[in-house]
Amino acid sequence: MLIRELDYSLPPELIAQTPAEPRDSCRLLVVDRATGSTSHHLFSELPQLLRQGDLLVANDSRVMPARLYGNKPTGGKVELLLLRKLGARQWRGLVGGRHVHEVDLRVSDARIIRAVVEESGGKMDWVITFDEPIEPYLDSIGAMPLPPYIHEKLTDQAQYQTVYARVSGSAAAPTAGLHFTPALIERLGQAGIDIDFVTLHVGLDTFKPITEDVVEEHQIHSEWCELPPETAQAITVCRARRGRVVGVGTTSVRALESAAAATRQIPGVFSGYTQLYITPGYQYRLVDSIITNFHLPRSTLLAMIGAFMGVELMRAAYDEAIRERYRFYSFGDAMLIL
Repeated sequence: MLIRELDYSLPPELIAQTPAEPRDSCRLLVVDRATGSTSHHLFSELPQLLRQGDLLVANDSRVMPARLYGNKPTGGKVELLLLRKLGARQWRGLVGGRHVHEVDLRVSDARIIRAVVEESGGKMDWVITFDEPIEPYLDSIGAMPLPPYIHEKLTDQAQYQTVYARVSGSAAAPTAGLHFTPALIERLGQAGIDIDFVTLHVGLDTFKPITEDVVEEHQIHSEWCELPPETAQAITVCRARRGRVVGVGTTSVRALESAAAATRQIPGVFSGYTQLYITPGYQYRLVDSIITNFHLPRSTLLAMIGAFMGVELMRAAYDEAIRERYRFYSFGDAMLIL
């Protein structure tokens, strides 16, 4: 597949800078793969758009406030972004600043933690070692790692967190889940639509564009994910009652399909790193429907959606969303693909 098939032109004003308030008041474009038809709704209408017996599977990973600001011993400002924990005091991360070897982080009026920064073989691959574990201080000194296309500051860090987030470890939010509210989840349950969870810790590489001319030649990033026994059981029950498994966001879809690929069972309990790269031609094994936001052009996420709904239908849906002035990307509107 050529990369130009995953390209499109988006007016800059359609890039959402702030989330919808309330969360489920955003717009929802519904696309029927069987007929190619589309319809326009609000996200709050989701209980009426799904069927009794359907199962939502969402990603319960929690975004770490992992953007840290400190100083070199000489006084120069430094920005650290923690991506993946390597050990009790050691992380893989990004470093903003020139000739950075040591960073002092003020965690209280009287306390400073020092970090040693070392290259680890790649342009975006640094190892950061703190002189004590940094996690206890993240909530007080860290900031949310918003994507580079969002320029507005958060009024509340919880805006970039799903209401069901519970397993800390992501460097970016599983954004399709940002539209859910406790009241909406309750209404879904009343309509006979259950919700269960997988965990996939989102890395910033998820925003990395495909740079190769041929989509399949791209090197996909790895992310840790888990499909627990209780969710596997819920999927078995859903299939037995002929319900649909609805992946909430591309991260949940990747976790579900990774479990199916790794265990060769439907469903299969799984825990570990995945490098599953879903491109057009991939045969989905677990996911029947997808709720997703609108993704960046030339991205692996767009390739995944093209694999699910067909590239031509995807392009038509994106063209319609742009004509109808939907809001795009992390804080934008959503699409339900049936």
